[in-house]
Amino acid sequence: MKKLRATTSLTAILSVMMLACVGVAKANDTLDKMSNDDSNWVMPGKDYHSDNYSKLNQINADNVKNLKAAWTFSTGLLNGHEGAPLVVDGVMYVHTSFPNVTFALGLDDPSKILWQDKPKQNPAARSVACCDIVNRGLAYWPGDAKTPALILKTLLDGHIVALNAKTGEMVWKMENSDIKVGSTLTIAPYVVKDKVIVGSSGAELGVRGYVTAYDVHTGEQVWRAYATGSDKDMLLAADFNIKNPHYGQKGLGLSTWEGDAWKIGGGTNWGWYAFDPKTNLIYFGTGNPAPWNETMRPGDNKWTMTIFGRDVDTGQAKFGYQKTPHDEWDYAGVNVMMLSEQKDKDGKVRSLLTHPDRNGIVYTLDRTNGDLVSANKIDDTVNVFKTVDLKSGVPVRDPEYGTRMDHQGKDICPSAMGYHNQGHDSYDPSKQLFFMGINHICMDWEPFMLPYRAGQFFVGATLNMYPGPKGDRQNYEGLGQIKAYNAISGQFKWEKMERFAVWGGTMATAGNLVFYGTLDGFIKARNSDTGELLWKFKLPSGAIGYPITYTHGGTQYIAIYYGVGGWPGVGLVFDLQDPTAGLGAVGAFKKLANYTQMGGGVMVFSLNGKSPYDDVNVGEYQGGK
Repeated sequence: MKKLRATTSLTAILSVMMLACVGVAKANDTLDKMSNDDSNWVMPGKDYHSDNYSKLNQINADNVKNLKAAWTFSTGLLNGHEGAPLVVDGVMYVHTSFPNVTFALGLDDPSKILWQDKPKQNPAARSVACCDIVNRGLAYWPGDAKTPALILKTLLDGHIVALNAKTGEMVWKMENSDIKVGSTLTIAPYVVKDKVIVGSSGAELGVRGYVTAYDVHTGEQVWRAYATGSDKDMLLAADFNIKNPHYGQKGLGLSTWEGDAWKIGGGTNWGWYAFDPKTNLIYFGTGNPAPWNETMRPGDNKWTMTIFGRDVDTGQAKFGYQKTPHDEWDYAGVNVMMLSEQKDKDGKVRSLLTHPDRNGIVYTLDRTNGDLVSANKIDDTVNVFKTVDLKSGVPVRDPEYGTRMDHQGKDICPSAMGYHNQGHDSYDPSKQLFFMGINHICMDWEPFMLPYRAGQFFVGATLNMYPGPKGDRQNYEGLGQIKAYNAISGQFKWEKMERFAVWGGTMATAGNLVFYGTLDGFIKARNSDTGELLWKFKLPSGAIGYPITYTHGGTQYIAIYYGVGGWPGVGLVFDLQDPTAGLGAVGAFKKLANYTQMGGGVMVFSLNGKSPYDDVNVGEYQGGK
């Protein structure tokens, strides 16, 4: 009888486990299906390819000149608005900078707020935020038999919150980061299967970076992988980098650091993710080592500055490619990962990952095993590296632009802001073109020694920034570019200069268009084949987020946040004058305040301004006599 009961119990357990797995699979399939429905925008990057591409073409290169404002919404917050809203089944979910308010707006009548969440959090988080008090977005979970549909968000003070998507009521809350040591959260959560993936911020304060998976139902931690330290802490798989052993394999998270420097070594991840169901891997980049002063941390400082492919179920790293060993310029490698299927130069169809990095190189890897396919300069003015050795994967430095002690590096290109930063870019699979918003900024760098103190900035460098060689250095304009790039040929089909950095990113559509916002307050549309400027509209404030598109009631809409800020806007936001303040951003963007001021909200556009309010009775008060 005992054996029978044990067998029955085991059978029951296995049945429950199988049902749970089926539930997870269905939930993930639902989210994937929703992401491919062009009435929705359910995750950062549009879908798991993270390519910010829409098949919609109601708005196209021939008629985009007729785009007009359809409706607007003010968030009431004035700091930088990065990322983009979500659109799910007729509801737009809007997020803000600190204090990280969330609004739900019904698209039939967006004048009425369905619900709003205004969390109470520790105001001390503001003082340890690196570069404005921004947030990059929300995540959506479609719900299952156990848990309702959720909106997930991060709070600057280090918490993750799950809200009922229908009501806004809190379902669970979990602490991810400790602001006492300078660890904050600005990242958009990422939902895969029944897990919420969340990174960390604070490398400028000596925070040791990590990425964590939480159970979407309960908020309980499933796994956590560090960027530095032991193989066990980093969750390196037994076959880590087996296809590319020259990238490095075991023990390097300790041995490439001097002493215990890895414990305060940075490598935080506050950027974007992508996911491939076929490999079951999530892809993301770790950030800069700490401190910025390279003399204080000899060695390659692995595994900061690394593109990781990690199994989403276990967190185990299958491969890791370090782009900038022993980074000495703050080229935090957390930028967007865009997935594609393309034929390589030998005609072989490959599953690829393309990543424009802060260090001025755009990388393409085989995402199944980490093979380096190409590594090309984002702009020919990159001078810190002469080239990247494709066999070893190691960049060939030009020592003239190093940042060693007792030496002031001059005219270093790119600057610490990188030739690409947090903007979420796009890929058009029909054209095989990536559309990248670029910073065209260089710098002078002078290092200094400093002690580590928990919760205080741990940088060790003074920076002066200014336009790159193609810009107007006398007038501090020409700080940005927009480019169309082919990852297989390595060629740029077209490129255009912008007055300021294209900080927020781009969105491509099947209408032969690429949309993006500018720091001086425009949303623009260009012909994606030629780069010709076809339309623009002046927003109430500068844009540091990326546009999205969706349909509602048969009409295609374009939406974008306005709200200048982020790292390039810190001088304007906090009224700073010292050109070296804001880690050098104040000097670079000294002219920004002449073109825009603070604001905060979302603007929505359609052809001829078609909107719910074409029927003037929509939203009208119906009471009284």
